[in-house]
Amino acid sequence: MSSFVIEATGLEKSFGTTRALAGVSLAVRAGESVAIMGASGSGKTTLLHCLAGITLPDAGTVTFQGRAGRVQVNALSERDRSQLRREEFGFVFQQGLLIPELTAIENVALALMLNGMSRREATSHAAGWLDALGLGGMHDRRIGQLSGGQAQRVAIARAQVTGAAVVFADEPTGALDSTTSAEVIGALLHSTTGQGRTLVMVTHDADVAGRCSRIIEVRDGRIVGERVGAAA
Repeated sequence: MSSFVIEATGLEKSFGTTRALAGVSLAVRAGESVAIMGASGSGKTTLLHCLAGITLPDAGTVTFQGRAGRVQVNALSERDRSQLRREEFGFVFQQGLLIPELTAIENVALALMLNGMSRREATSHAAGWLDALGLGGMHDRRIGQLSGGQAQRVAIARAQVTGAAVVFADEPTGALDSTTSAEVIGALLHSTTGQGRTLVMVTHDADVAGRCSRIIEVRDGRIVGERVGAAA
């Protein structure tokens, strides 16, 4: 069995006349943290979205090794890809994309309830993740009552509470100051690769990228460089 949890081969993607990906191939091992870096418009976010099954490539394949075996992500129906994202993948975005009307614990528990878990059990699991990420005593605060760093920890808890094998993060520290950024990336790495899970992250921040095990550089829709990070 392959040790790769995600394998992408020959990915191509265009938006109108703009070529976002030009034959990208990338393999990510289980338990690895991979940072994807590049200038705006380089194709890094499109690559992340293709790997996660959010966007379908025009050509090429993405395969994922999960609990149910090996599947070709881009060959799945929209319904099956949505199920895959709910059950196997977690997501952390720059602004968190949390629901402001809900409390911290409700935001996290919702991810489990969407998968059929009872509210009581989901709340219990959510509380454990929030506590593990340093948010004990803040369960009942709404998102607007939390700092930026605290809100991102809620987003990390939501991404991980379902037992996601892979967490995809798109500029997770982009809206934070340097001190809070360092704290949040530490929490993200601890809760993913620190637990044997996989992290694939897009970032502009060289310091954040440097804490991952591998750094991929993208330019004009192609991978143009790769180097080892501190976590290797």
